[in-house]
Amino acid sequence: MPSMATSPNPAATADADNRQPLISKSKFLWGRQCPKLLWHAYNTKHLIPEPDANQQAIFDQGHEVGALAKQLFPTGIEVGAGVADLDETLQLTRHALKLRRPLFEAAFAAEGSYARVDILKPAGLDDWDIIEVKSTISAKDVHLDDLGFQAWVLTQAGVRLRRVALLHINPDFVRQGPVGPRELFTLVDLTAQISSLAQAVEDQLGDQFKVIRQRGCPDIRIGPHCDDPYPCPLHEHCWSFLPGQNVTTLYRGGKKGFRLLDDGILALEDIPARVTLTENQKIQHRAAVTGQAQVDKAAIANFLDQLEYPISFLDFETLATAIPLFDGLRPYTQVPFQFSLHVVRTPGAEPEHFGFLADGRDDPRPEFMRQLKTVISSSGSIVVYNACFEKGRLKECCDLLPEYRSWYRQLEPRIVDLLLPFRGFRYYHPEQNGSASMKAVLPALTGKGYEHLDIQEGSTASLEFLRVTFGEATAQERQRVRRALERYCGLDTEGMVWIVDALREHAH
Repeated sequence: MPSMATSPNPAATADADNRQPLISKSKFLWGRQCPKLLWHAYNTKHLIPEPDANQQAIFDQGHEVGALAKQLFPTGIEVGAGVADLDETLQLTRHALKLRRPLFEAAFAAEGSYARVDILKPAGLDDWDIIEVKSTISAKDVHLDDLGFQAWVLTQAGVRLRRVALLHINPDFVRQGPVGPRELFTLVDLTAQISSLAQAVEDQLGDQFKVIRQRGCPDIRIGPHCDDPYPCPLHEHCWSFLPGQNVTTLYRGGKKGFRLLDDGILALEDIPARVTLTENQKIQHRAAVTGQAQVDKAAIANFLDQLEYPISFLDFETLATAIPLFDGLRPYTQVPFQFSLHVVRTPGAEPEHFGFLADGRDDPRPEFMRQLKTVISSSGSIVVYNACFEKGRLKECCDLLPEYRSWYRQLEPRIVDLLLPFRGFRYYHPEQNGSASMKAVLPALTGKGYEHLDIQEGSTASLEFLRVTFGEATAQERQRVRRALERYCGLDTEGMVWIVDALREHAH
């Protein structure tokens, strides 16, 4: 990468100009997403919340993937582990560079910018390769910005770069025995794309320094960039001016909602007649104006008429990890570890509950399928919420356990998707805020929700199961979480019973 090589730069020190703030790689990417976020990071950082449990789990998974990637370079050196002082880390890096060995987390600073490199690999006599490790299964645009920044900083710091590459998860990897990093990862050479991006970094940094020094926060309107490439940590703060039923909640509204905001229209009820809406959006708008649920009684009655007793209400919880936990898995394959089943055998009968929650660290799917086949009724409707998900998991389990294929072929025609009347807006309540998800439908339709539970949504359920099953947790904590998981998944299926009962009332 000779076009990016320079002679050593005496500016390769941490924020040599004390009047100039230091922009790290993460802050640079924030600035690329939104100048307002960048300004807050330096001027009112108390407004930026700490990562929540889901975000922290993503970080932790990234660290796990990074640790495995380092095994590809057995002679590598970890630079500045446990060292908090920036100047000391930079000095340790300068010493480590002389050893001409792969370096992990090497630190560089130049012109008010700062970056640590996942893996810096020596190439030839004087050159180096940047290798960024990501837990994704492909290269993304944000990765190019990330690497372009690193390449610019290192070049300004006097490091000769030969290549800039991304090491990401191989989506075709299938675990068989211990996970080997050579099979798990794919190396993509991005040198050609990065060269032009790195040259633009200097101008971008100049703009970002100007933003940081502004006396007041930049006036940036909310828009699609608030969730691209990542959900902004200031999302709740910046969107707080909107009413509950606002134009950004338009069902599949896309850019239409933001165009309405640009026209000064905030509330759904204020959308003028001249605006073209889809049929579902018209229903949503009418609900906002009237404050009443919109009910297509005939369509709901037709949906309910297809249900045959005994009715089985079924829900799964799954886990998915970058590094597959079990043989036969690809990265991020959804593995069911829990089910809840409520069975209503006759009209008006009390629901009977059955459940399964995997115990131990073995692949849960064989026992999951064995117990599900044991308890699910051999006749009647099987009601799920978003049938594609449950069907997909069952088909994958049958690929692993072909002895269940015949059973599943008989079961599949009986599956009824409770999502359909809500996705089709055959029933819509204004409190759904444009969502057909069960978490929105259940409280809007029945007045009951998840707020009293310790675990309130599926991603938390997965993280908590992983934490207490494969991480370090006391027996007491493990039992507490398992009880919370059973209550959460149980409410998913009991909630479906309540939803069907409420729909019956609205159909008459």
